[in-house]
Amino acid sequence: MGGAIENVPFPGSPRPTIGIEWEVALVDKVTRDLSNTAAAVFDAVGDLRAWDGTPQVTKELLRNTVEIVTGVHDTVAAAVDDLSGTMDTVRRAADPLGVDLFCAGTHPFAQWSAQQLTRSPHYDELIERTQWWGRQMMIWGVHVHVGVSHREKVFPILNSLLLTYPHLLALSASSPMWAGADTGYASNRTLMFQQLPTAGLPFQFENWAQFEHFVHDQMQTGVIEQLGGMHWDIRPAPKWGTIEVRICDGISTRAELAALAAFIHCLIVDLDRRVVEGEDLGSLPPWHVQENKWRAARYGLDAIVITDSDNTERLVTDDLMDVLNRLEPTAKRLGCADELSYIAEIPQRGASYQRQRKVAAATQGDLIAVVDALVKELDK
Repeated sequence: MGGAIENVPFPGSPRPTIGIEWEVALVDKVTRDLSNTAAAVFDAVGDLRAWDGTPQVTKELLRNTVEIVTGVHDTVAAAVDDLSGTMDTVRRAADPLGVDLFCAGTHPFAQWSAQQLTRSPHYDELIERTQWWGRQMMIWGVHVHVGVSHREKVFPILNSLLLTYPHLLALSASSPMWAGADTGYASNRTLMFQQLPTAGLPFQFENWAQFEHFVHDQMQTGVIEQLGGMHWDIRPAPKWGTIEVRICDGISTRAELAALAAFIHCLIVDLDRRVVEGEDLGSLPPWHVQENKWRAARYGLDAIVITDSDNTERLVTDDLMDVLNRLEPTAKRLGCADELSYIAEIPQRGASYQRQRKVAAATQGDLIAVVDALVKELDK
């Protein structure tokens, strides 16, 4: 391999901190279609920053989207309070513009061709490279960062985290509809996003040195120009000393957002402890990980998932209960036992994709009513 191997510093986080990024769409109060008014919202909000200087409202690829970002926190409750305060500020800015806030993995009936792009060198290059698929990225998600103390822990944790990939996706799935049609999937967003050349499942490296070789190859061949150009569903975020979990579809209620953030926080902290104690964390071969992703995207909470390398299969909600029981002590230590316990209620109440279909069925397929319901959920 020619040239020096790319050194990727990972400063680490001294504590298992948490930060959350929540992508939110803007919809017209009357038509319920997407509204390309993000620039006006940003102007009204101004330069909003967290206590640690983190910009709390940031631009995304499409001008119908604002991303709400927390500062660095020690607890899920503090991070969600941070998000709620910023959400309220954005809502007050959007209201006079005739715009409501909306969050799901996709919009039920909006057309991608009507959406305006945010101009920046990074986004311009993305669209120039990815063309039709890049323009299709009318999707929204939630990203959760959790601090990890040392780079050599990152891939043991990341690889084992893939065991619960389908659980996180099934619980958060909220994109059954696209451009006016029911796709038959619980999470159409997931399969759309992986069409980008640097998106999709992460590679399962054995250690940080292998990752540095990978980064070297990607940089040398022009696949990426910066680490942020690697859009994996779970990825190291060396700048912040975190693992970033990007599996979840857009989440439309604060209670579900808190629950899923707690689930991710507990999973990573529990795996971190087990690494330190020398446990074999377990992992799945890439072909099983890929199949589980597809099953969760297609069937949501009804997915039968592969739980180990011996090809054992279980209903995802049955396996979920065992995982939650294992995480209870970790949740108590992290102060998020109440938030984690709400995870068990999501299958009982119905995940977002199920709630959306229920509204559509009750209104003879009225997708404006589906948007109305999602807006109301987010406003609670």
